[in-house]
Amino acid sequence: MLINTQFILASSSKSRYKILKKLNLNFSTIKPICDEEKIKKNLKKTKSFQIAKHLAKAKAQSISQKHPKEIVVGCDTVLVFQNKIINKAKNLNEAFMKIKKLSGKKHKIISAVSVCKNNKQIWSYHQTSIVSLRQLNKNNIEDYLKKNGKEILNSVGCYQVELLGPTIIENIKGDFFNVMGFPLFPFLKFMQSQRI
Repeated sequence: MLINTQFILASSSKSRYKILKKLNLNFSTIKPICDEEKIKKNLKKTKSFQIAKHLAKAKAQSISQKHPKEIVVGCDTVLVFQNKIINKAKNLNEAFMKIKKLSGKKHKIISAVSVCKNNKQIWSYHQTSIVSLRQLNKNNIEDYLKKNGKEILNSVGCYQVELLGPTIIENIKGDFFNVMGFPLFPFLKFMQSQRI
């Protein structure tokens, strides 16, 4: 069954846009108004997956309150390494240090999605994948960053699994789309089951 329901994607993520656009879904995008760092700070003692779900909901509601009649989809992805959330790199130097830290080790990618209407959440979901990076030396990392450029800063893990990410990734346990930042299959199942 095809999904014809129109919705707003509360995200400025290119990866999420590409995932949904390739399915020819009927949606538009609006950048959410959400102070992610403030929310994370207020939820310090909260479990990582709950933080991702809270952020996804906050993003969706920031748009839903202005477009109450529309279906709004908010998303968030967090990277968890050694039980700590690691934020996006702000520049290529930070990206280098981040990849170096993750090199040869495993980390979690948790993506959450929230669907809202009339500023109320009607569905929420999160998914976890385990990503292992290859053992990388200084030259490997510098070469990788040179090939990717500042575009890599848009990725929470400083790798874009749909582009050059596989050249530094050893293994993924879990869903590919989840690592890209959107738990696609559960979302499609929900949308197909609803007559909103």
